[in-house]
Amino acid sequence: MANFKTADLCDEHASKVQVCDLDFRSYGNRKRFSGKIETVRVYEDNVLFLKALESVPTGSVIVVHGGGSKNCALMGGRLAGIAVSRGLAGVIINGCVRDSADLASMDIGIFALGTNPLKSKKNGIGERDVSFSFGNVHWTPGDYVYADEDGVIVSKTALL
Repeated sequence: MANFKTADLCDEHASKVQVCDLDFRSYGNRKRFSGKIETVRVYEDNVLFLKALESVPTGSVIVVHGGGSKNCALMGGRLAGIAVSRGLAGVIINGCVRDSADLASMDIGIFALGTNPLKSKKNGIGERDVSFSFGNVHWTPGDYVYADEDGVIVSKTALL
């Protein structure tokens, strides 16, 4: 499924896509990924994110709305390892990651705003399988996301 370019998809389906305007950095070894969206909304707490990693379907892309916080990391090497072992296509985090050198060698797409070595809280506060907005995109479970070196786009229907 890595045989696409977001630029080409935008050209072919301009009326069907939303373009995320956040400047994500790529941390995983997979620079291009796509899949059905699964959502988690948390703030500086990754317990629900971990539960989602353990239960979403293979090939999914988990979108984590972390409120854009750069105060701690929502994902590190341990959680990324779970994502890889479960066969997820990728993770998009409106927040930070840690263990970036480890993430760089893992066969998964990981987009985040930046890094922070501090781990998150473990209170289990947040929501799963909800719609939310960030980066000028409305993220809805079951929609499709496509991410590559040029950016991130979302569509209600599969484009590939």
